Amino acid sequence: MSKTFDALVEVMNRLRSEGGCPWDREQNHSSLKPYLIEEAYEVIDAIDSEKPEALCEELGDLLFQVLFHSQIAKERGAFDIESVLKTVNEKMTRRHPHVFAKGDKQQEALKSQSILARWEEIKLKEPGNRERLSALDGVPKSLPPLLRAHQIQARAARVGFDWKSPEPVLEKVEEELQELREAIEEKKLTKIENELGDLLFSIVNYARFIKVNPEDAMRGSIKRFTERFQIVEATAKQNGGDLGALSLDEMNLLWEAAKSEEQAT
Repeated sequence: MSKTFDALVEVMNRLRSEGGCPWDREQNHSSLKPYLIEEAYEVIDAIDSEKPEALCEELGDLLFQVLFHSQIAKERGAFDIESVLKTVNEKMTRRHPHVFAKGDKQQEALKSQSILARWEEIKLKEPGNRERLSALDGVPKSLPPLLRAHQIQARAARVGFDWKSPEPVLEKVEEELQELREAIEEKKLTKIENELGDLLFSIVNYARFIKVNPEDAMRGSIKRFTERFQIVEATAKQNGGDLGALSLDEMNLLWEAAKSEEQAT
């Protein structure tokens, strides 16, 4: 490992040592879960910001979480960061025979089937995955629902359970929307929730077909809504009023103005 990486490992060791940081010493795998998720999403925010310096910093924070968990495991005699690096190195080499195999084996790996299908086949043969009974096993339940739906659908598609083109998928979206309307008319809350879930699931599936990441699409919509709403708030304040005192029609006029301003930039 590089001297810089070794120095970071030593920082982690120091923080967890007798004379280290009390907060760091109190942590365990479970207590750190929220921070791991938070750091991962901060990496995504940095990617969206298109600021290399922000991405560099956030990747460092995420890496530190990996070191944190590795140090805790080391103290328990389970594994250490060297084991993590060795395991992932072996796994990536094993799962990419089209890159790392030599001669005829490399060509066979490239020609026998698609690389994604080959990846899944190799994964299922690995010791930790042999107990999987379903093609859908292994998709983390803790993933955000939109992303988990996308991954579940992608797994099903890899074994041939999929539409042949986007058109019938869009028709399915329209069908689910109609079923939601009918459920709303019946005023049955459980059915409304089920049909709304089916509609969202179908939209995610359509997004997969047109190669749009639903999480990215949703983040973009939230960002646009937030920016427009804040413009509406600022405009209302500039006009000497409070947003809550405006009528819905007045708010809509400010909203459309904010949209026009956004599209003009």
